[in-house]
Amino acid sequence: TFSDHYLNVPFDLSKVMFLCTANHLETIPAPLRDRMEVISLPGYTMQEKVEIAKRHLLPKKVAENGLREGDVLMDDTAFTAVIRGYTREAGLRNLERELGSICRKLARQRAEGKKGSFTVDSAVVEKLLGAPRFIEDEKDKRLMPGMALGLAWTPAGGEVLTIECACMKGKGNLQLTGQLGDVMKESARIAMSYIRSRADSLGIDADFSDTQDIHIHVPAGAVPKDGPSAGVTLTSALISALSGRIVRADTCMTGEITLQGRVLPVGGIKEKILAGVARGLKHVIIPSQNVKDLEEVPRELLKKIKVHPAHTYDDVLALAFEPAKKTAVRARKAAPATEKK
Repeated sequence: TFSDHYLNVPFDLSKVMFLCTANHLETIPAPLRDRMEVISLPGYTMQEKVEIAKRHLLPKKVAENGLREGDVLMDDTAFTAVIRGYTREAGLRNLERELGSICRKLARQRAEGKKGSFTVDSAVVEKLLGAPRFIEDEKDKRLMPGMALGLAWTPAGGEVLTIECACMKGKGNLQLTGQLGDVMKESARIAMSYIRSRADSLGIDADFSDTQDIHIHVPAGAVPKDGPSAGVTLTSALISALSGRIVRADTCMTGEITLQGRVLPVGGIKEKILAGVARGLKHVIIPSQNVKDLEEVPRELLKKIKVHPAHTYDDVLALAFEPAKKTAVRARKAAPATEKK
């Protein structure tokens, strides 16, 4: 029996099943979490959000605002514009609000005398909702030395992060910015130690840690970031900055790295790959032990991006960097000997 503290009446709870929900598993106390069976529900993909909005949310909002079926015609580009530009969430609550706002403004136009159906595309969405609240980073055709594209998991889904490294004359100081957590800072130090141990084979001056200061930055600086999955990306960005080699702009990567160069598995593979596809990237490097997680990714999306498993960082090195430019050197012709007078 369970006694209520207010009524002090015993209740029989032997047949009751308790269901608890949370956005972050880490905020649940460990003793309580140990007594639970955890069922993870990943966020909706872009394609799922578009279909749910098209079949359920839009008809619901059309009816609530006094419009008739067929009065509002939205194409997939309009739904995508609302999702990417005005919502950042794993669920659909804000998407439903924005669709309701669109329907209310169209209902007002109908009340003012406009006849016929309303055709809504991405341009009309911006006219009705205003300037987009969230602007995605532009896709670079070619990265600069010291840059690499990593993948991160957030409660609102996957995200592509650009990690930047800069080297300058100094005494070996390492500076980390971008609101990085303790685990991510440790990943940066592990990447530094790995590069120092492999400096000769990587074509890097072995004394770089004594003669150069290194600054690592992960935009956006106002958003806290943590976790070990950026280890591979940090290593690639550091090698690029120290050697001058350029990381491919169509390739993103994720994975934890060890001092021996092993690439360890990470979480959120489905959401991360979806983020890479949405960004228009062509290749993604994941730990070899995460290949089993590809079963959760829709097959039609896997056709848009090529997945490369990596067991060690040597595998990443062969995939992530642009091929070195080969310069042809022509042998100079010997000048003809001058005749002696």
